[in-house]
Amino acid sequence: MFTGLIEEVGEVLAWEPVGDSARITVRAPITAADAARGASISVAGVCLTVVDRGADRFTADVMAESIRMSTLGERRPGDRVDLERAALVTDRLGGHIVQGHIDGTATVLSVTPGDAWRVVRFTLDAEHAPLVARKGSIAVDGVSLTVSDIGEQAGVDGWFEVSLIPETLAATTLGALAPGDRVNIETDILARHVARLMRFQEVDA
Repeated sequence: MFTGLIEEVGEVLAWEPVGDSARITVRAPITAADAARGASISVAGVCLTVVDRGADRFTADVMAESIRMSTLGERRPGDRVDLERAALVTDRLGGHIVQGHIDGTATVLSVTPGDAWRVVRFTLDAEHAPLVARKGSIAVDGVSLTVSDIGEQAGVDGWFEVSLIPETLAATTLGALAPGDRVNIETDILARHVARLMRFQEVDA
């Protein structure tokens, strides 16, 4: 489990296809410092398991499902990725509960600058629209964010916005986003479970 508070921005060193899966190696001095084999690390919002590590890097397996559902398969050496180690139970939960289980991807529609902040609008498809609420939580590339606004129409014209404060712009990769960029999104786990329960109630009715 993660909190969506990014600890470090790492650099992709290698992407090695292995059949229908792959192995990714990331330079990350802070994250790799205690990355034991089998540890979980959120890489651009995707929960990965460490299979090897060096003094300033770690290697993780990326399964076919993760490649299909996320942007990890598009990463190349030199790309920057947001990183977070699994939360300690003694940590303050400063963000929200993030599993690293990606729902899919979204595309940046627009970036609107403010005096010291930035509003970013993303696409929102019909499948995920019921799980995203104004003032609710969402993880974008593993970063815990609050939805500042949302379009009423789902599907092709659906969208949601987040407002990025200076700390988020400086400490994550989100500050470099531009229209057309794709990101990984994870909706709130509570919203997912409520939606699931409601589907069962509809069947029983």
